[in-house]
Amino acid sequence: MKKAKLLWIDLEMTGLSPVTDKILEVAAIATDFDLNEVARFEAVVKVSPRLMKKRMVGEFWEKNAASRDALFAQNKDGKPAKVVEAELLEFLDKYFGDEIYLSGNSIHQDQKFIEREWPKLNSRLHYRMLDVSAWKIFFENALNKKFVKRDAHRALDDIEGSIEELKFYKGFIKK
Repeated sequence: MKKAKLLWIDLEMTGLSPVTDKILEVAAIATDFDLNEVARFEAVVKVSPRLMKKRMVGEFWEKNAASRDALFAQNKDGKPAKVVEAELLEFLDKYFGDEIYLSGNSIHQDQKFIEREWPKLNSRLHYRMLDVSAWKIFFENALNKKFVKRDAHRALDDIEGSIEELKFYKGFIKK
């Protein structure tokens, strides 16, 4: 089996503060550098409903009420964070070699949550990351090329959109 190199991850969290917020949902897609999918992973992390009610308020969550409500509904079937981390580590063992590059849109933000909540997973990741947001900044501002991404705010949809976005940018690169 061909080993993957890129670990595309998207997290849905109760908010954006790694100190006070928690991971609710994770999706991961393992690809090679040609962006061919090798495998995928999804899990729901069980979070205190009280914390969710306290943190998932404000304009963002009002605009994305359908996503918020779906995250609340699936929470009862979630697993403890440490169990999800162990499953992710098994996923890495099965599909990756030594170098694992974290990939996604604004992936540095997700990495902050990974570092805090899943330190064993974090220790397996290469210090370099593939952040599609950097491509977005360059293509939109220097080349006037804009990718229109889905706006689902669910982990798997978002990570599939990030891979589609990088494929779009790759289409402008001459060999």
